[in-house]
Amino acid sequence: MNTHSTPVPSGRRYPMYTAEFAADPHAAYQEMREEHGALVPVEPYPGFKATLVVNHGTAVQILNDPVSFPADPRKWQRSVPADCPILPMVGYRANALRSAGSEHARFRASNVDALAGVALHRLERVVQRRARQAINRFCEKGEADFLNGFAKPVVLGTISDLAGATEELAGRIGTSMAAVFEGGPDAGHANHMLMAALHDLIELKRARPGDDFVTRLITHKTELTDPELAEQLVTLFGAGYEPLTNTIANTTLRIQSSAHVMDGVFRGSLSVREALYEGLFNDPPMANYCLSYPPQPVVIDHQVLLADQMVMISLAACNNDPALGSPERRLGNRAHLAFSAGPHACPAADMSMVIAKAALDEVLEALPDMQLAVAPDQVRWRPGPFHRALASLPVSFAPTAPLPD
Repeated sequence: MNTHSTPVPSGRRYPMYTAEFAADPHAAYQEMREEHGALVPVEPYPGFKATLVVNHGTAVQILNDPVSFPADPRKWQRSVPADCPILPMVGYRANALRSAGSEHARFRASNVDALAGVALHRLERVVQRRARQAINRFCEKGEADFLNGFAKPVVLGTISDLAGATEELAGRIGTSMAAVFEGGPDAGHANHMLMAALHDLIELKRARPGDDFVTRLITHKTELTDPELAEQLVTLFGAGYEPLTNTIANTTLRIQSSAHVMDGVFRGSLSVREALYEGLFNDPPMANYCLSYPPQPVVIDHQVLLADQMVMISLAACNNDPALGSPERRLGNRAHLAFSAGPHACPAADMSMVIAKAALDEVLEALPDMQLAVAPDQVRWRPGPFHRALASLPVSFAPTAPLPD
């Protein structure tokens, strides 16, 4: 072991579950970096210890070293109470996100192949149809909650179409998934509801197979069991619904509240895709995640991480690491970590960008005068250690006639 290495401090831990943290996490990240450097002692939940990585270079090193930093939490999890509210987000699941080695390779292959059957040109048309349906529900009113009235139904409807799910099943999955991400006292119950809905979806697709990613998972050569199938769907719905909804809402807030972004988009000097990348840099929807659990003590950045502890990457802090240069240099830059990196990088990054861009293209064309209905500093963020998620996004615009189907 490097004799100059020191253990990560275990005294004061930064709480990541408070409304204060949700209101201004970037100020917290700056304070963390100034006090601790790359590795910060935090509490994702009261009394729950973890180390947060806030340095971009350190994060990339960890994400590309699955041997020293595996994503399988089972040994670590032995000391965690079974009723811990954030356990559904951090505990073991038999899927590509929470596994390592050959098990991870098997699960990831099934996910990649299932998603590969989605034609991106068809996907864009699905999003456009769902976006117009959502817009037509509120366009004559002149006001809306953009998050709950547009972003959520468009994303959930699109993913449900790709999964071959019914509206009723999609509603159950979306509601329970949001509660799991919240990490609050109801997360355990929400996880049970989520798994029940996913098992119902699997039964539906066994009885009525189709051209959808659930059917492709069921028939995949890896021969996943029903519990394994359900856990893959946790990843596919989870990585799609909440983060993608928040990407669309957060980017819209950024366009509406940042003069240089708004001017660029509406004058044509900044594309919607570039605005999305700017949003992914500034406020990635999964702000703190990409969990790993070192099986033995490991030295990184001259500090010792003890075995069997949780290591969490702050995608938001790393994207805004001062070492990357000024915020202006990041405009349109794709070198962000919003989709993670290494063997656990999101396999649906291209699909996510197609969905987000198509949704924003539709609403900006339909409602070109849309603006925030409240001051930017009055917008509320949902507390939670993992996501960067708005509670709502009130907007106003000139009432307009419904769009043609």
